[in-house]
Amino acid sequence: MSERHPVIAITGSSGAGTTSVMRTFQEIFRREGVKAAFVEGDAFHRYDRAGMKQRIAEELARGNQHVSHFGPENNLFEELEALFRDYAASGGGRTRKYLHNAEEAAPYAQPPGTFTPWQEIEPDTDLLFYEGLHGAVVTDKVNVARHADLLIGVVPVINLEWIQKLHRDRGARGYTTEAVTDTILRRMPDYVHYIIPQFAQTHINFQRVPVVDTSNPFIARHIPAADESFLVIRFANPRGIDFPYLLNMLHDSFMSRPNTIVAPGGKMDLAMQLIFTPMIWRLMERRKLALGKG
Repeated sequence: MSERHPVIAITGSSGAGTTSVMRTFQEIFRREGVKAAFVEGDAFHRYDRAGMKQRIAEELARGNQHVSHFGPENNLFEELEALFRDYAASGGGRTRKYLHNAEEAAPYAQPPGTFTPWQEIEPDTDLLFYEGLHGAVVTDKVNVARHADLLIGVVPVINLEWIQKLHRDRGARGYTTEAVTDTILRRMPDYVHYIIPQFAQTHINFQRVPVVDTSNPFIARHIPAADESFLVIRFANPRGIDFPYLLNMLHDSFMSRPNTIVAPGGKMDLAMQLIFTPMIWRLMERRKLALGKG
């Protein structure tokens, strides 16, 4: 953690919706004049697309049915922790990009599914913003979570998460339902051991809960709409949170526990704007004071 060089991390599983949350933060940063260094969690996978396919095939041949992108064997957790630690200390650090598709790959003249070379973080940024699978991961070898000033979990209920992943992977990536289902099953042990525990480390969790039948996610024809769900917002430490203000601004919301607000699902963007804008203000004020600019 650092007053001079704060780190914000959004963490969530594949299909959880972390990219949508990132867009809200981009809007806050633009409006408030905050220069952020953006880091994607996919940059810290150990293997590129071809290498991961080969590794999966090799592990399946050995009888290992549970190789995945969620666990430490196929990620660079030490390098991710080093980035958070180095940025918090100096505002610097190394990262790279994973090129998901032809559009992303074109400027680099590389094939999709590959990594760009490692490079230094852009200088003179106000904060580091991470979005990916492992922003709050803790193992017996690394503790990424301890370096972040603000940790946010995005955690749809599991059937909704699967529906979102199924629709994304089939629509945007051309996978079959059977292929996506195999991936979900293969990832399950690492999901339980390395994804779920992160949400006990996060400062705020956003969980979308549908109010329509999602009992069989593998045959769902539509992703439940925002208006067909509730948003559960849990604060690890409710001290300093202005709950009366949030309840007043988020129409039809209520508190289910002393640290938990339940709001209509369509209010997610507004809720994040109301909650995180003051937090960004405080991080930037602390930064100015630490740099002697206050």
